[in-house]
Amino acid sequence: MLDLWDGQLRDIGYESMGENGISGRRYFQKGRDNRTYHVHVFQVGSPHIERHLAFRDYLRTHPIEAREYGDFKQKLAQEFPYDIGSYIQGKESLVKDIEQRALEWYRDNSKLRRTTQEE
Repeated sequence: MLDLWDGQLRDIGYESMGENGISGRRYFQKGRDNRTYHVHVFQVGSPHIERHLAFRDYLRTHPIEAREYGDFKQKLAQEFPYDIGSYIQGKESLVKDIEQRALEWYRDNSKLRRTTQEE
């Protein structure tokens, strides 16, 4: 079912990278080596959806951490311009730290939204 996205995203310039390290995901990138854009597609109900949305939303609402994360990724990209494995490994610890805070923040905010909606 997920593979149905391949043609549609390819038509608008995205390259399919398959699961790219996460089972049950389809990963697409645009921008060649610069990877200026990327899309993650998951089957409805995937446990990875919450994790990715929490990370995204957390960084959107925490601009200082987002800037620090972006700066760190830029540093790694300069250090490993042709070694994506080292780039990914270099940011892994920071991503896990942010992800843990993001999930806690996301779940707390989800509870708050549900409570507010019930009132």
